[in-house]
Amino acid sequence: MEDSLTLGGSLGRRALSFIAGVGMAIVSILTINHFFAANYPTSIWEGSFCDISAFFNCDSSAFALISAVGGVPLGYLGLIVGALVALGAVFPSEAFERTNKTISLVNAVGVVFLFFYSVLYLKSLCLLCSGFYVFSLFSFALFWTYGIGRTRESFFARWFDPSLKHLAAFAVIVLFGAYGLARYHDAVKLAQSGGVAARVVEQYFSLPTVETPSIISPFWTARSSERFEDAPIRIVEYGDLLCPDCQYLNEQLVKLKEEFKGKMNVAFQFFPLDAECNQVVEKDKHPGACDVSYMAAYDSSKFLQIHDEIFANLQDAKSDPEWRMELARRYGVEAALDDPETKELVQRIIDTGVEYERTSDTYSHGIRSTPTMILNNRMVIGTFPYEQLRAIFQALVDEQEAGERKFMEHWVEE
Repeated sequence: MEDSLTLGGSLGRRALSFIAGVGMAIVSILTINHFFAANYPTSIWEGSFCDISAFFNCDSSAFALISAVGGVPLGYLGLIVGALVALGAVFPSEAFERTNKTISLVNAVGVVFLFFYSVLYLKSLCLLCSGFYVFSLFSFALFWTYGIGRTRESFFARWFDPSLKHLAAFAVIVLFGAYGLARYHDAVKLAQSGGVAARVVEQYFSLPTVETPSIISPFWTARSSERFEDAPIRIVEYGDLLCPDCQYLNEQLVKLKEEFKGKMNVAFQFFPLDAECNQVVEKDKHPGACDVSYMAAYDSSKFLQIHDEIFANLQDAKSDPEWRMELARRYGVEAALDDPETKELVQRIIDTGVEYERTSDTYSHGIRSTPTMILNNRMVIGTFPYEQLRAIFQALVDEQEAGERKFMEHWVEE
């Protein structure tokens, strides 16, 4: 029997391969859990918020278009690869190792692609994903160094000699598992507009009421009345223009603004997580966020355009200072960076974050991360799916129009 990674009696090599496989599997499970937690939180306290950093941000990956294929999170494929590598170490055979060696190469290529996709396109890197990358490349290195057939001259012969029986069996297992996970995904998504939405509405109304900030930003992204207090839905949105989760919330609000047109007032309360101008929280997560806040605040007639363009091009905005300067030149707001009145206004808005009592022993003030909404005088921290926000908004409209909250069947879509 050829001496190889799992064959020939070397327990040390098999142990290393087992560790690599188990590592991939564990990290993959964590990424799957994070995918569902970020996209489909089950309570108002579980929403994801921008609290890691501009670059090391798992939420960007969870919200990315390729985070799931056909309803199946990419982490599922990582789980399968990790399980196969671990099982191959526990139950070694020539056919199993040849098949796992081929899979390890394909997996390594996929990992390199995902890494560059994250860094170059998303302009961020998920720490959970990074863990999978490390274990995957470690496993690939083991197959490269000790794998069966490593002495063959042809690259193709060394790496592409899987057992067709094993591949077919693995494919069947993968398809059945993927089908089940896709159905689970559908069920979780459907639940957002049913029982989960009802629970979130009740949790929202159970939150303590808070005061409106002493200064409400004059920069509104939705206006249905002249006075802020006159709309059925009133949102003071503490946001950071370079925050990926704020971008996600904005995507939900864009749809809801259309559905609840004429019933919403949304004031964008600048709260850049940038130490250059924000001393309310000890976080310096998004360098450049103060500058884009000044740009957006400099000319109120251009605020909404600048706000929308930054969120539409967030990957460039948060990573490329030259892109931000070009934006300023294009809108004629370069003077904002040195304008004392603009800086003072943004600073006064930021400083309203100290007016709220702390919601965590970890932070000094209630406003401590973005996005945070003061929604009809209740503080809602983090992001939530469209279905949950829609349910809350409909309940608020019903409460004002009918004087009471209606039963769930009146405001949740069938």
